[in-house]
Amino acid sequence: MSQLDEQLKALRLSHAADALVRQEEQLTTYAELSFNERLSLLLEYELLCRNVNKVERLKRQAKLRLSASPNQLDYRVERGLNRKLMSELLTGGYLHNCQNILLTGPTGAGKTYVACALAEQACEQQHLTRYYRLSRLLDDLAAARVDGTYQKVLLNLAKKQLLVIDDWGMEKLTQKQSSDLLEVLEDRYQQSSTIMVSQLPVSDWYNMISNTTIADALLDRLLHNSHRIELRGESMRKLAQSDHLS
Repeated sequence: MSQLDEQLKALRLSHAADALVRQEEQLTTYAELSFNERLSLLLEYELLCRNVNKVERLKRQAKLRLSASPNQLDYRVERGLNRKLMSELLTGGYLHNCQNILLTGPTGAGKTYVACALAEQACEQQHLTRYYRLSRLLDDLAAARVDGTYQKVLLNLAKKQLLVIDDWGMEKLTQKQSSDLLEVLEDRYQQSSTIMVSQLPVSDWYNMISNTTIADALLDRLLHNSHRIELRGESMRKLAQSDHLS
């Protein structure tokens, strides 16, 4: 191991050290490059590898329910998925503007896939992201109240630049659950983005919150400055099976 190689690794530039080894193995390829050009290639490779590792780490931490690629989104007309709107959202502009996305549609319409595709893209753009089913989020908040980590959990959620909450509206929220969810959304209001996924149309959301005062506050924070995606049509599972058989 050369002294330069040791120094690079001591500085935690292990990817650059690996690139240096390759340069030394292919000296004829790099012989005509200046010192600055060779150094630039080493550092460029180091940065590239760090970015790739960061994105992979963000994806693991996001705990997405599905591995969903934006390139695999189905835009057939009967689904109601607007290609222009999705193209705009996939640029990540809504994240910089702290806007929410309200994603609704019947069972099997592919709501979770669309939400996870947006979340995956957010990770690619190096945004802190987290996926939750609403029931699991509420359970975690209730447990945190008991063990004294409630404020810590809220702070951690507030740090997420994108929070995906799936299966909203499966059952009516109790007052305590409504209050906990409001705490989460209050911290995120105009500070970060939330994707809310539900089988219910937005017009029915109010009825799923037992306390009307909390319902007003909660929905105000969700609906303000939000984008709406309303999927429709047959189950994507049925359509996929039909495509396979045809």
